[in-house]
Amino acid sequence: MYLIGQLAKLCNVSSDTLRFYEKNGLIEPAGRSDSGYRLYSEGNLSRVKFILRAKAIGLSLGEICELLDIRLEASQHSCAEVKAITQAKLNEVDSKIAELQRIRDALKKINDACCGHRNDDASHCSILGALNDSDDMANPAVIPEPCSSGQCHCDH
Repeated sequence: MYLIGQLAKLCNVSSDTLRFYEKNGLIEPAGRSDSGYRLYSEGNLSRVKFILRAKAIGLSLGEICELLDIRLEASQHSCAEVKAITQAKLNEVDSKIAELQRIRDALKKINDACCGHRNDDASHCSILGALNDSDDMANPAVIPEPCSSGQCHCDH
């Protein structure tokens, strides 16, 4: 049996993290010492490591709870149920990646159009112009091509 600090050290987390997991129903101490301290078993150690691995691949506490419930009664569930949870997360991650790529493309477009000279007045900066004139929050206004003179400009 482990005290909370010992389990925390074995799992490389804080005692507060373990208390948080307990408060949210992810773990439950195996018992209490005569002094009232929480005691954790090897099963708790295995469970916390499972939680940490699931967190490391981006699963939410809710998703982890679902998997823990399935894990407890694995013979009563199918692999398809488990896969559905990870497939939903994968779809969510793919959507976030697509959104981040769209954001990156827009940032690159406006960044590349700006000369970025330190001594130039920002009142004609193409980045400010594009962000100021765009009606579509997701897509900045059309950015002029970078000028060959190296001076920012905005045609808006």
